[in-house]
Amino acid sequence: MIAYPLALGAFTFAAAAFDTRRPLSRVARLLVQQRRRTLLPDTLLMRIGVVSLLAAAVLAGIVLPLGDIPLLDLDVGIVWFNAMEVCVWGSLWLIGWGVNAIHPLVGGYRFIAQGLAYELPHMFALITVALGAGSLRMTDVVAAQQGLWFAVWMPAAFGVYLISALAIAFWGPMSQPLGQDIAGGVTAELGGADRLLFGIGRYALLGVVAAAAVPLFLGGGAGPWLPEWVWTALKTAAVLAVLVWARHRFPAVRMDRFMQASWLVLIPVTLVQLLIVGIVVL
Repeated sequence: MIAYPLALGAFTFAAAAFDTRRPLSRVARLLVQQRRRTLLPDTLLMRIGVVSLLAAAVLAGIVLPLGDIPLLDLDVGIVWFNAMEVCVWGSLWLIGWGVNAIHPLVGGYRFIAQGLAYELPHMFALITVALGAGSLRMTDVVAAQQGLWFAVWMPAAFGVYLISALAIAFWGPMSQPLGQDIAGGVTAELGGADRLLFGIGRYALLGVVAAAAVPLFLGGGAGPWLPEWVWTALKTAAVLAVLVWARHRFPAVRMDRFMQASWLVLIPVTLVQLLIVGIVVL
């Protein structure tokens, strides 16, 4: 079960590599590439940031049920999942700060701004799910969707979750922390094994946020004929396909525009959805 988040990362890496020539040779090249060095870096902080990105993805994934039971069935599984997501803020900031270079630092600042914009609507979407299930436990959320998936009667919360999933994994239109206009941003001074581990952590994070949509909104492993773990994998692949598709269909969003949209659109929409669910449940 511990290998589940890592397997998601590998699967996501393969899905994202369809548009990349010779991905295996690129991995091999990074493994033997010499690490980049800047003037007076804080190497310890930078390495902590790189490793903690993958660690945050793995720790977030252990509360997700693969089938019917997760590795760690916490009473506050939704809170745990959200807390591990927030650790990504620290990971990117430590990398941006630790390498002691301007472009990674700008990328770190961009992710903090992006986090401030997506986290409130994201939390409201998760609170809506918890309110609808009457519990913060992931397995209880899945059980509450036996009659109707939350994606059907909480469409606004589901849509906001997908947008925030892109932002959490700084993917596609939310990839400004790695923007080409700042020479790659957070990763500008990463090379060799550091850059490879960062990429694996990012893909693992994308896979985990895609997998989390299954118990939160898509009924978990519920489905006819096939085992629950198969349905979980199929639904995860479907959500992941949507996120990968968004990478090629939407342009990058400026942080100031995203923050404006968050306060004027996403937060009011999720609050209205939360109010509707509260009225129905209570």
